[in-house]
Amino acid sequence: MFKSEYDPKKVLNWEIKGVRAPEDQAVFIGTFLFRDGTPHGYESFKGISFYYNNIKRDEVGEVTKFLKDKFGGADKEKGERTILHGSKEIYSGKEIGQLAKEMEAKFNLKAIISIEFKDISEEERKKSGLADAKLLPIPGNK
Repeated sequence: MFKSEYDPKKVLNWEIKGVRAPEDQAVFIGTFLFRDGTPHGYESFKGISFYYNNIKRDEVGEVTKFLKDKFGGADKEKGERTILHGSKEIYSGKEIGQLAKEMEAKFNLKAIISIEFKDISEEERKKSGLADAKLLPIPGNK
């Protein structure tokens, strides 16, 4: 991710899914950003968000504090999801990769990164430096 080269303006959304071993216990923290905002009830809010599963309440607070200290924003919580409304938004591979490494270290996770692009050409995909096996076209996208 650190050396990938793509137009950050073409990123629709990204996700860092952090899984804690053993995987069969389904302990994870997912951090994500939707360019057009994350749904919250009948509204959509822009900002970095995260979801979690099988995480103790005090650790949820630690994740919120970590992300707020890094990106700012006002936390809006709904179920097992928190949106940092108005937080700084990141889209470059370097920034997303750095966040994934920091989340791995701080919360003892193994990160898997997913990025969805809009209108990215075959040539741009090849030049991006991202793993070919992971660059899957989405039906309906150019």
